[in-house]
Amino acid sequence: MLLVSNPLLTAQSPSQSTAVKPQENYSGMYSFLREGEFVQLTIEDDGRVTGFVSRYGDSESDRGAFLDQFFKQAQLDGNKLAFTTDTIHGVWYEFKGTVERGEAKTLSDEGYYLLKGILTEYRTAADKTVTSKLHNVTFKSFPQDTDAAPSKRN
Repeated sequence: MLLVSNPLLTAQSPSQSTAVKPQENYSGMYSFLREGEFVQLTIEDDGRVTGFVSRYGDSESDRGAFLDQFFKQAQLDGNKLAFTTDTIHGVWYEFKGTVERGEAKTLSDEGYYLLKGILTEYRTAADKTVTSKLHNVTFKSFPQDTDAAPSKRN
């Protein structure tokens, strides 16, 4: 019996294989509820999701102050995104929705990606009661600098 080695059929060793990455990299900044507020979304190489919401405070103690609420939990499954923020001054957010392709033509245009879904805003009152408010939202990606090539020197 004659054995022929076909390089196309040879399995790669684990050291040669590459990690499976999502087809799209949704990392970046997205708009939030008010002008000047944003969501920072980062998809790590291992698929882990990190980020935060940066917003203006609106209670007596923090009115107008910029607050960063980091993700306590976050998950991306395909294009389905969910995250819950830490609580700051009795307020936290939960997002459940999708990451979709927007109408923008390039990453350097606003709205190339959209976070679409339901944002639930939770508030704890002084008497410890928790209220929630649902927002049907579409957050647009901010323009990204796509000029990664170093400039040429003369």
